[in-house]
Amino acid sequence: MATTGASPGETPKVPSRRTSIDPLLRLQTAIERIILYSRYILIVFYMGLAFALGAYAISFVFEVMHVAELSLKPFEGKGETVNMVMPILELIDGALVSGLIVMVMLSSYENFVGRFGDEALDDSPEWLRRLDPGSLKVKVATALLTISAVKLLQVFMDHEKYSDSDIYWKIVIHGMFIASALALAVLDRITAQGHKAVAPRDSDGANPSHKPEA
Repeated sequence: MATTGASPGETPKVPSRRTSIDPLLRLQTAIERIILYSRYILIVFYMGLAFALGAYAISFVFEVMHVAELSLKPFEGKGETVNMVMPILELIDGALVSGLIVMVMLSSYENFVGRFGDEALDDSPEWLRRLDPGSLKVKVATALLTISAVKLLQVFMDHEKYSDSDIYWKIVIHGMFIASALALAVLDRITAQGHKAVAPRDSDGANPSHKPEA
């Protein structure tokens, strides 16, 4: 009669599979951590945007100095007024682009990297915590639409330098921006309504229309 190698009062030991599973678990954990911590690479892009914002601010100062020089010259006619309006439109365009950069940096960091600390949030805008990725797309599309409108206004103010074909395609591109912004706004509203409809069911753990039996 074969013996099992165990005393009569002991339970036979089952071979453990931990030694074969542990390496796979460690590998899976390492891969998950690499993927999770790779989001910090985005900080390089946000720092690059911050540097670009600083360089753009320097060029903005020179543009303001140019507008100041034009304001000191006496107006001689309608052409001088147009020459004064065009640099001001450039300043407006620069302010819109700068706001777009700041919005993308702050909201993208909040959504994809990590939340800002309480000390940093003391000086943060009110919309920072309310801007999710869907709303960010709508805000970016709206900002691009406004920038495109300013550029198109510059073309109309100085249309002699552009051909009819150039003006036509600029209008078409602006129309595409309008259509894209409207489509993103509609999708964001539909998504928000879907989340509101699912929220009561998730909070109750059941369909709110279902009534318990007496």
